[in-house]
Amino acid sequence: MAKYRYQEYEDEAPRKRRKGPNGCLILVALFVALLIGLGVWGVSIINEITGSDEPGEEVTVSIAQGEGPTSIAETLAEAGVIKQPTVFRYYLRYKGAAGNLQYGEFVLQKGQSYDDIIETLSQYVRRATVTVTFPEGITAIRFAELMEENGLCTKDEFLEVANNGDFSQYDFWNAIPEDPDRFMKCEGYLFPDTYEFFEDDTVYNYVNTFYAEFDKKMTPEMRQRAADLGFTLEQAVTLASFVQEEAGNAEDARVSAVFHNRLAEGSPFPRLESNVSSYVQNPNDNNYIYNWIAPYYGGWDNIPQNIYNAYNTYERAGLPAGPVSNPGSDALQAALYPDQEYLEEKYYFFVTDKNGKYYYAKTVNEHQNNVNTAFSVK
Repeated sequence: MAKYRYQEYEDEAPRKRRKGPNGCLILVALFVALLIGLGVWGVSIINEITGSDEPGEEVTVSIAQGEGPTSIAETLAEAGVIKQPTVFRYYLRYKGAAGNLQYGEFVLQKGQSYDDIIETLSQYVRRATVTVTFPEGITAIRFAELMEENGLCTKDEFLEVANNGDFSQYDFWNAIPEDPDRFMKCEGYLFPDTYEFFEDDTVYNYVNTFYAEFDKKMTPEMRQRAADLGFTLEQAVTLASFVQEEAGNAEDARVSAVFHNRLAEGSPFPRLESNVSSYVQNPNDNNYIYNWIAPYYGGWDNIPQNIYNAYNTYERAGLPAGPVSNPGSDALQAALYPDQEYLEEKYYFFVTDKNGKYYYAKTVNEHQNNVNTAFSVK
């Protein structure tokens, strides 16, 4: 009988345990902690927006022209003026104040209220600026002269930073060969355009403005195109500088094709033979060696022989040691996309007359006839 009753109990489903008070207490504690955490966070956000009763030290914050709310919020956070850049950005949107913010230098305090910060940043107190235009095809030395002429820095200061400063944040800078035969490391990478500079900015920032623009203009597609052609970026820029100087007009792509044909493997004319960088000592020619290298060294006879050899395109095969000017977008495009017809037809020569007309030739005899024609134009 006892055994039977024991079996009955074994066959019954096990009874569920009732939860004790501990589980509920844990859930309640977690919920309370969450509420407290949210409350503390909410209070900190409110304090962030309304500011501290005793704002901290003063800091000077520079807002660049064209900076948007996100960038401005990050700048303020980096300066320690605010702690929550995302909250500040949304507060700007809530207040509808983003469009009122100015650029320039502003004195703010750490822990200042958002409203006070916005009021300060909305004041028209921008720094004095200078606008300078740098034409396509000018040299690095001419860039430096224009900076000096506009009272921004001396020529020597500009060239020192442009050639020897640390701009390793740019891949193109790191790829420029360390060549002792190169005249100017910066040549070719100072992008020509019209810029607005702060009068009291640093020389480094001035130079970086040009390099940043070059880095932006030289798109990933253009860099890939150079690689597809078998060029390094340096070679593409060097070729573009010759296109810029020999043309700089509607003839860019055809002039580029002539140079591409000369640079091609097995070319019967492996030298550029361009008067843009040559042995010719004529002040009326646009000659990089005569007009820029020679004066830099104090005269033609003082040019180091290795530099002269590296840039004389009538003696050196292929491209010279570096660019001979700073090309614009059109010349860069033409260097990468030469005229296909002139490539396939194997044009190796061109000459221009006094009116700017171009004559192209495939052979030496054709070229000589074109030279005679061009020189006979009155």
